[in-house]
Amino acid sequence: MRHSLIRKLIFTILALSAIAILAVSCAQPQGPRIEYGLVIHGGAGRIVEEDMLAEKEQAYRAFLTEALTVGYEILQHGGAALDAVEAVIVMMEDSPLFNAGKGAVFNSEGQIELDASIMEGSSLQAGAVTGVRTVKNPIRLARLVMEESKHVLLAGEGAQQFGAEHDIDFVSEDYFYTQRRWESLQQARQRAVDKHGTVGAVALDQAGNLAAGTSTGGMTNKRFGRIGDSPIIGAGTYADNQTCAVSCTGHGEYFIRAAIAYDISARMAHKGSTIAEAAHYVIDDRLTEMGGTGGVIALDKDGCIAMPFNTQGMYRGYVDQDGNITVAMFANE
Repeated sequence: MRHSLIRKLIFTILALSAIAILAVSCAQPQGPRIEYGLVIHGGAGRIVEEDMLAEKEQAYRAFLTEALTVGYEILQHGGAALDAVEAVIVMMEDSPLFNAGKGAVFNSEGQIELDASIMEGSSLQAGAVTGVRTVKNPIRLARLVMEESKHVLLAGEGAQQFGAEHDIDFVSEDYFYTQRRWESLQQARQRAVDKHGTVGAVALDQAGNLAAGTSTGGMTNKRFGRIGDSPIIGAGTYADNQTCAVSCTGHGEYFIRAAIAYDISARMAHKGSTIAEAAHYVIDDRLTEMGGTGGVIALDKDGCIAMPFNTQGMYRGYVDQDGNITVAMFANE
């Protein structure tokens, strides 16, 4: 009897160990695993090799590599995931390559309206801003809302006034003007279509904390006052140390309706899905069936990565604990 019980106990321990090993390996052949590190995206959409000039492709790949390097330096020296996320998104907001900050698209009135959000996974604290027009780096203001106010989301003039009270950097509206985005607005007006894009980052630090952030200029030719998913916690951004960190990009109205970022976390918490299973389901099945387009970057508490999208491409990349950097743009990468 005693030997039988011992054998059963050993069998149970071995079985549990096998399950644990599978879990740590991410159970996802298409997704890498890191001990700590950073994942970023620069928007999803029609990003195809045949339309991409060699110089433009090189510029995007070089920038993604540089941004990941900066984030890695923070994490390597024991910095917080939140700091890495903010620093990398600030870089992307300062670049005209992406639809955020300097490279933001114009709304139907020929104006800039910027949105951003940030969240850290240990306490579920979050901050967001929407509809700001002269804030140089909305992600910094979003973090201030999280850390220096009792609120989560501030909008328009109220958000800008809050930023002024905390010495945030402001610029003139001319700062955001780029010829490429202005021409995109004229084309969109003629075709009555919208173009969208976003930047985002998720990170896992050496202390085991997760963080996520997202920033955007919205959709080209959007109606003034429109708010997408990027500043909505649970739609465009989410982070929970118990599950994962997520940043989304795409047609925001669909991401809001489906609570895409939170749904990935919820499927992990309540259904036991892996990060790959949860992320691919909400993009490949749920979002696609709704008629929405876009993608996500997701990083779980064990360092497993998922980057699904249902468009022709997504600017994306990650860096691992050894500083190894991987960047990609097209669907076949």
